[in-house]
Amino acid sequence: MLKFIPNFITLCNLLFGSIAVVFAIQGNIPLAAGFVILGIFFDFFDGLAARAFKVESPVGKELDSLADVVTSGLAPGIIMMQLLYMSSLETVPLNLWEEASLDLDSGVFLPLLGLLITLASAYRLAKFNVDERQTTSFIGLPTPANALWIISLPLILIYQSSELASEILLNKWVLIFLTLLSCYLLNANIKLFSLKFKTRGFKANSLRYIFLILSIALLIVFWFVAIPLIISLYVLLSLLAKKEVV
Repeated sequence: MLKFIPNFITLCNLLFGSIAVVFAIQGNIPLAAGFVILGIFFDFFDGLAARAFKVESPVGKELDSLADVVTSGLAPGIIMMQLLYMSSLETVPLNLWEEASLDLDSGVFLPLLGLLITLASAYRLAKFNVDERQTTSFIGLPTPANALWIISLPLILIYQSSELASEILLNKWVLIFLTLLSCYLLNANIKLFSLKFKTRGFKANSLRYIFLILSIALLIVFWFVAIPLIISLYVLLSLLAKKEVV
């Protein structure tokens, strides 16, 4: 019975990710983002449960990646499609987030570029499963971190709307650049530290504690705008770390 608990948690990740995909297609980005966050929450705990109950298995590892493809790959890819779709409109309807769906019948295929994020996420997860270097750290941006970055963009437009934000985040060239940057970071040969704490001591986890403290401060001050800043901080701290991260 205990051995199924981690897999059940992983299936919850998959379920919430699937629901997020449905809402993302419908154009209800707030609900889509909310279910992505719920899926990532369960994704964090399935590994903890497997280690706690000592029931880690190859099936659980594969199932975790399959769930992540949906929650942290397909859902953010469709959300980027929605942003690219809006960038192609002459005017953005006020109720777009509640009712609009993608309209590809008009010959506008630009939004499909958002699915490059899905492909890059799937490739990154496949590499992760066979890369023995990623047991205590990451090579490339983890898919959940990338998903949070992508879903933060429309949330900024919705809840922290400003003329500057709209000009930047609804510019198709900016969105194309961010899509390509996302694909690159997911599979870049960049070593990034893991947030897993083996001990509670500050010395052994100073980089993690500094990152978490700064992240909380950024979230308090900047809300959703903080998420891209936190992802940038994560990459920057990893690059600046002089000793090997563990």
